[in-house]
Amino acid sequence: MNKIIAYINLDKGEEDKSKVLDNVKTNVSFRGSNLWILACAIVVASVGLNVNSTAVIIGAMLISPLMGPIVGAGFGLGIYDFGLLKRSLKNLLIATIVSLLVSTVYFYISPFKEAQPELLSRTSPNIYDILIAFFGGLVGAIAITRVEKGNPIPGVAIATALMPPLCTAGYGLATANFKFFLGALYLYSINCIFICISTFFIVKFLNYPIKKQLDEKHQKRVKYYITFLLIIFIIPSIYFAYQLFEEKKYKQQITLFTEKEFTEKGITIVYQKTKFNKNPKTLELGFLSKRFTAQEIKELNNNLKNYELYNTKLIIKQDTTDLKNDILNEINSNKSALSQKDITILNLKKQIEANHFENKALLAEIKILFPAIENISISNHRFNENTDSLKVVPVLIYQSKKEIKTSDKIKLILWLQKRLSKKQFEIYRQDQ
Repeated sequence: MNKIIAYINLDKGEEDKSKVLDNVKTNVSFRGSNLWILACAIVVASVGLNVNSTAVIIGAMLISPLMGPIVGAGFGLGIYDFGLLKRSLKNLLIATIVSLLVSTVYFYISPFKEAQPELLSRTSPNIYDILIAFFGGLVGAIAITRVEKGNPIPGVAIATALMPPLCTAGYGLATANFKFFLGALYLYSINCIFICISTFFIVKFLNYPIKKQLDEKHQKRVKYYITFLLIIFIIPSIYFAYQLFEEKKYKQQITLFTEKEFTEKGITIVYQKTKFNKNPKTLELGFLSKRFTAQEIKELNNNLKNYELYNTKLIIKQDTTDLKNDILNEINSNKSALSQKDITILNLKKQIEANHFENKALLAEIKILFPAIENISISNHRFNENTDSLKVVPVLIYQSKKEIKTSDKIKLILWLQKRLSKKQFEIYRQDQ
């Protein structure tokens, strides 16, 4: 038993308590250099969110001094030093306001207003954010009380992520998107509260001396405040976590439904949109060539229950004009949420289309204009490869009993340039 206690004992390697408190009190203040560092870190984080760069955001979190007053508040509660608590909360409020102002100004003057995935991920807090903030705060508080601080402090700054939610809140103000503002501010508040509470627990566990003896009534009041804050922040977060779980489960059933009812039957889906928060929920689908009768659509709607898709209406887009508009609108509204994988796929598709020529159809047209040509093959060829003057030129190789006239060759090149919208073409004859 003693060995187990020795393993979990935090007294070993602990810094002198008075030195730790002095260090905490020093880092609480937001004046001079601390305020400048905070403002610069906010700009860096805002740029990172703006360009969707995880590395830049991590860098901003590492240089941010925001943890100081939060940890100070935890120590103030733990040792019943209400002067320290008041000063910590005052400085945290100043830091929050400055951060919101700087990020709002940045996003207001920035020409890029699209919400990137890194930014969107900071608008919907859930129960997992509480766990990250609480246990990250525990690690941070333990590290602060050690003689050897080690690597945990930078890790805590990254894991608890105080900067990105503040910048996202600034984005919400700059774009008048108050849903983003409130969601991000709530996430920021969760992080602050639970880092503070976890620090409080470590301070009590390590038996830091109380500044002055208070009566039992005041001590109970502090406990009531902490319990009240826990309830306020945990209940909504549990609801968000439950909603997240239900939405993921619903989307899994949607995937199963579309695979069984369409994909496995060789029916290609070109458009899909799910509205989970609508009542009833809706699943909109568009298809490459398949057309459904009213009876088939009715049967598919009835089949939704077999996949546990209750309170859901299936809408099949069959009008090509409406479908095209829906696809374009979906692309425009979700452009910023495209992952790197989606972008790569789109680029590959463009490359395939650029390199693909309908040889059979073109041959039929060319034979009408140039009867001597019997067969053709068109493809893109790379010239001057591995040099700075690399160029890709479409080349036509044709088969005929004899070489076509120079005048016909010029006409064919001009026709191909116009027909295929290419600036350059080369033609060669293959001997039979």
